[in-house]
Amino acid sequence: MNASPSVWTVMLALLGTHLAGMGVFLAVPVLAPAIAAEAGIPAALAGVHTALVYAGALVSGPLAGAFIRRFGAIRVLQAGLVFCGLAVALAVIPHPVALAASALACGLGHGPVTPAGSHLLAQKAPARRRALIFSLKQCGVPAGAMLIAAVTPLVAQAYGWRAGILSVAAFLAASALVLQPLRGPLDAERDRTAALGDLRAVWRAALGSLSILREMPVLRRMTAMSALYGVSQFCFSSFFVVFQVEALGVPLTEAGFRLAMAQAAGVFGRVFWGLVADRVGAGPVLSGLGVAAAASGLALLLAGPDWPGFILTLAGMGMGATAIGWNGVFLAETARLAPPGQVGATTAATGFVFGACMLVGPPLFSVMVQASGGYALGFGLCAATALLGAALVRGAGGVARA
Repeated sequence: MNASPSVWTVMLALLGTHLAGMGVFLAVPVLAPAIAAEAGIPAALAGVHTALVYAGALVSGPLAGAFIRRFGAIRVLQAGLVFCGLAVALAVIPHPVALAASALACGLGHGPVTPAGSHLLAQKAPARRRALIFSLKQCGVPAGAMLIAAVTPLVAQAYGWRAGILSVAAFLAASALVLQPLRGPLDAERDRTAALGDLRAVWRAALGSLSILREMPVLRRMTAMSALYGVSQFCFSSFFVVFQVEALGVPLTEAGFRLAMAQAAGVFGRVFWGLVADRVGAGPVLSGLGVAAAASGLALLLAGPDWPGFILTLAGMGMGATAIGWNGVFLAETARLAPPGQVGATTAATGFVFGACMLVGPPLFSVMVQASGGYALGFGLCAATALLGAALVRGAGGVARA
C-alpha cells in the first residue's frame, strides 16, 4: 500500500483495534461467575480486576509518546494487541495470583492504545467532522464489549469458560495482523534513531504532560468529568452481568445478552452524540449525557428480581447510550482543545487521570457490594459520579457550544 490511507480507512482500523481491545477489560468480568465458582473467590471482585487493568495502563500509557516516535503508532498498536492476547490467556489459570497478573499485564499492553489511536486520527480528521469521526472510532469500545458479552458466555456454555478466555486472546492476536498493511504508510515518519534511553526518565518526562492540565483549566475540568463518567461506565460494564446472576437469578447467557444490548446502545450513542456535538457543541451534549446516565443508574439501583426482563434490558440500554456513549465526543473535544502538536500528550495526560480514578471506582463498588450484601449502593455511586461530572462540564468555559 503506497498511497496514504484515507481518514475512513484509519478510523475503521482503529475501530477494529478498540473492538478487540475490550477483551482485556470484560472477558474476565463477564465470565466472573464461572471463574469464581472454580477459584473459590467472590464474583463481585470483578471490580478489582478492572482496577488492576488500569494500574497496568498507568505504567505504560505515559510512555506512548516515546514509543510512537521510535516505532510508529501502528507498530505500537500491534505490539499492544499481541501483548494483551498473551496476558488474557494467563487468566485460564483460576488462581487469584494468576488472575491479578493477567489483569496487570493486560493494562500494560493496552495503555498506549488510545494515545496511539488519537495520534493517528488527529492527523487525518477534518475539523468539521472531528467529533463524528472520533465517536465512530470509539464505537469499537462498546461494539467490542457487546461482542465479548454476547459470545464469551455462549463459548463458555459449550466448551467451558477457559475456551471463552482463549477465544478473546486469539481475537487480539488476529487483530494485530490485520493492521500490518497500514504499517508502511502510517509509520513512515517514525524516527528509527530515536533512543528510548532510561524508561524511568521517559516516564517522568511523560508525566510532565500533566502540566497541560494545570495550565488549561477547561481541560482540567473536562478530564475530571471524564474520570467521573468513567466510574459510571466501567462499574456498570464490570458488574451488570454479575449483578443479574447473583442478585436477580438470571442465567449467565441471558445476563450477557442484556449487557450486549446495553453495549449496542453505546455504539448507537457514540455515533449519534458525535453527530449532535458537531452541530450544537460538545458542552451541552456531555452535560446532558451525565444527567441521563444518573437517571439510568437510579433505575438499576431500584431494580429487583420481580422486574420484567424487558424493563431491566431498557435500563441497561439507557446506561449504555449515556454512560458509554460520551467518550468519542470527549476525545474529539480534547483534541480540539489540546495545544498545537500535543494531541497525543494531552490524550495521555487525560488518560492518566482517568486510569488513576479507575483504581478507586470499581474496587469501591466491590467494597459496597461486600459491605451491604447488595448492589444498590454501587449503582448509587454510578448515579452520583455521573451527576457530578455533568456539573463540572457545565462550568467548563471554553467547551464548544452552539
